[in-house]
Amino acid sequence: MKRLDQQVAIVTGAGRGIGKAIASHYAREGAKVVIAERDESLGKSLTQDLSDAGGEALFIQTDISQLADIADLTARTKQHFGGIDILVNNAAVTKSLGFFDVSEADWEWIHGVGSKGLFFCMQSVAAVMKEQGHGRIVNIASIAGKGYPSTSNIAYAGAKGAVIAMTRIAASTLAVDNINVNAICPGVTRTELYYEVVKGKMKTLDKSEAEIIAMFDGTIPIKRSNEPADIADLAVFLASKEARNITGQSWNVDGGLVCD
Repeated sequence: MKRLDQQVAIVTGAGRGIGKAIASHYAREGAKVVIAERDESLGKSLTQDLSDAGGEALFIQTDISQLADIADLTARTKQHFGGIDILVNNAAVTKSLGFFDVSEADWEWIHGVGSKGLFFCMQSVAAVMKEQGHGRIVNIASIAGKGYPSTSNIAYAGAKGAVIAMTRIAASTLAVDNINVNAICPGVTRTELYYEVVKGKMKTLDKSEAEIIAMFDGTIPIKRSNEPADIADLAVFLASKEARNITGQSWNVDGGLVCD
């Protein structure tokens, strides 16, 4: 039997990067995966890929900054699969901004998805899990939420700090309903956004891709950055029976950048 056999899992922001890796790992481990993604093309493409590989996947176009979309996601998942066993809150937005450049609109955009949207996803799905008497929630935070200073902007760090705090409070609140809530805090991870930054540095520093990656990796104690699969492996564990007594924790996957 696979580790997540027949479990119903929602993964938000599943179209690319860490979310895509988690959705793919979950499908490989036997989960029925709901691809909750705002970008229709990305969502449909991944759903088809997972189905072609023998998995069971459902695409639901979702913007988690909109509460109506969250309600629709929960209702349609429950109707289609009969319940929800796992929620991975991965969706987030950000851009590079200096301290004095963050506007109110930037703040609301980042927090609308990264903290508000994440909370209401937890609230909506946890109601279904409470009825079932079990559930697993995995929130994707960041070491930026623990104060690591190298981040896209302070609003993003604030949103991820909120994720860590909400994870702890949700874990203690929902434990009585047999719902585990944990967070993963990635460090430098080789997503599409990472490679966009690499390309920018190649131009400004007149260096090759390999040289820029080596420069980035050199700042990490273990001397290597994450692949999305590194986060996905932990997300599988936290959703599995092996993690049944683990809740309220925020796990760093960062090669030693933040040791806490």
